Amino acid sequence: MTSGPLMPKATAVWLVDNTALSFEQIADFCHLHPLEVKGIADGEVAAGIKGMDPVMHEQLTRDEIAKAEADQNYRLKLKESTVRIPERKRTKGPRYTPLSRRHDRPNAILWLVRNHPELKDAQIMRLVGTTKSTILQVKERTHWNIAQLQPMDPVTLGLCSQIDLDFEVNRASKDKTVQAPEAAHTLLPAEVTTAKETLEPFAGFTAQEAEEPEEKIDVDSVFAKLKQLKTAE
Repeated sequence: MTSGPLMPKATAVWLVDNTALSFEQIADFCHLHPLEVKGIADGEVAAGIKGMDPVMHEQLTRDEIAKAEADQNYRLKLKESTVRIPERKRTKGPRYTPLSRRHDRPNAILWLVRNHPELKDAQIMRLVGTTKSTILQVKERTHWNIAQLQPMDPVTLGLCSQIDLDFEVNRASKDKTVQAPEAAHTLLPAEVTTAKETLEPFAGFTAQEAEEPEEKIDVDSVFAKLKQLKTAE
């Protein structure tokens, strides 16, 4: 995966406001999901983030932007920097959530619990940046603000990206498939298959009568009696 701009969302905000690039082109350059870029254009994502000019910060050139605007299939290429910046390592644990978005986490938890019940608590914690106790309170409807909670997509709220959400959902689906018990196609024990079948008593018959074998019908004698009756007539 190639490196992207230093401030992806701020760069995406500037490109949405100042260029005619498509959502896919901006998403590819900033390593975002096209739905995130659409949310930025609609004002639902990255609200309050000031756009950063990638040309001024020497991450793009005007010619590169013009070439991409002329061809929707062209993908922007990051300008090579003379300064080497070490790659940031993602640490384990809950995702950091900005203060302005923390009040939206219970709404996102409620949305995930309703729409993706296969997700584990640890996966929800990674996506939303919450705690296990908060997830339990939302599930058991003991949260202090449960009456006011509304299920809201965490991607729309800016708490996680669509790529992260899809990754966790696919991962949970695979785990569920592996852990699902296989269909029961095993053979029955010998004592069951060789046991003598017994008829259950039903209305009009006693248990003793049900166990008695049916009398065998003599077909020849029946036809002989019918022939005698016909002759007598």
